[in-house]
Amino acid sequence: MRGSKAAALAVAGVLASSAGAAGTGTAYASAASPAGVTAGVTAGAASPEGAGAATATAARAPGKVANRLFRAWLRGDRKAAAAVATPAAVKTLFAYVYRAPDEFAGCAGGACRFVHTSVRVPGGLNGILMIVSGNTVTKVYESRHLTTGDKAAKHLFAAWKAGDRHRGLEIATAGVVKKLFRTRFGGVGYFYQGCTPEGGGKVCAYSYEGGAMLMHVRGGRTRGYEVRSLSYIAD
Repeated sequence: MRGSKAAALAVAGVLASSAGAAGTGTAYASAASPAGVTAGVTAGAASPEGAGAATATAARAPGKVANRLFRAWLRGDRKAAAAVATPAAVKTLFAYVYRAPDEFAGCAGGACRFVHTSVRVPGGLNGILMIVSGNTVTKVYESRHLTTGDKAAKHLFAAWKAGDRHRGLEIATAGVVKKLFRTRFGGVGYFYQGCTPEGGGKVCAYSYEGGAMLMHVRGGRTRGYEVRSLSYIAD
């Protein structure tokens, strides 16, 4: 995101475009104001439970670290972002194509979330999730804008294969991720069969000996696709 991205989001009301962002999308509701989000972080940031005084002094609370990165991103300040995040985390965050989330949802341990309250984006993540370790954001997950049903299905499958629920939530609903991750990947060979049209969207299939897993995908090229339901069939 360039320095003018935050202002462009607030004034123009369109998806951001930058050197690091791919794809286009539809306009959404109002973007977050830096002041409003900062206030939410200050009020809701979580403190490490059970941490000793020395540890609390040496390391900032995860919410404060996440807030610093979020504000640097809103300013388009990559240098400031790099001071509190890994290069991979900075690259991912600055490629976010939707409006800035407008609410800080707190931290669960070292996982801190910034969410949308007035716009609809694909997946159950609903914004940005930062993984904080010490004084550094080590990884960023974000709602994805994928322009085909195939990409959405393959993204979810790769997340399941890696055992990464957060990655799955980037492109699938919470219900789908919960259902899929009830079992671990492995023990059976999966073969991707592609996507075919169905009422209201597409169904993308992974076959295996004895049946198939069906991912029901909804959306469009402009707004992006997401996996909204999951089903299985037996031969």
